[in-house]
Amino acid sequence: MKQDGDLDGLVRKRIRGLRTARGWSLDDLAARCYLSPSTLSRIETGHRRISLDQLTAIARALETTLDHLVESVTDDDVVIRPQRNEARGMTIWTLSREPGPNGMTVAKMRLTKPPPRDPAELKVHPGRDWFTVLSGAVVLLLGERTIVVETGQAAEFSTMIPHAFGAHDGPAEILTILEHDGERTHLRSSP
Repeated sequence: MKQDGDLDGLVRKRIRGLRTARGWSLDDLAARCYLSPSTLSRIETGHRRISLDQLTAIARALETTLDHLVESVTDDDVVIRPQRNEARGMTIWTLSREPGPNGMTVAKMRLTKPPPRDPAELKVHPGRDWFTVLSGAVVLLLGERTIVVETGQAAEFSTMIPHAFGAHDGPAEILTILEHDGERTHLRSSP
């Protein structure tokens, strides 16, 4: 099957690429994963099938995971597709596939609706949120305060204060950094 052959070849290229990026010879990697240099050479060149136990030892020696060695070769690992939530007036591009330091998530958001005016709809969660306005203007409701953040400006605030944000006088786009609870609240909550 061609797809299996493509993945097999990709895994072999990844092994060789990670080895050479570290400046390791075949002997260096062989010593770290307890395989012979000739076995590694045949694995990298496709002259030997890779067993699961060999692949596990190689991944460990290269300080990576099996998942990273065999991850998908589709465009889904490169292309970030927007998630639309018409009810909330939001389109979200999650820019960080895996949580960053301290569980941070980076996202671009397009906001088309103003924030909710009902105080019961304001969110509270542990942590802090940050955003910068790329275009348009954003209304930030922060407790009893209403703050307009314009293009080129940024906001940073404690999320223990009831808060919500939305578009001000037309669509707005922001780049936001959210801690774990903020990501769960702002990116995953339902309308």
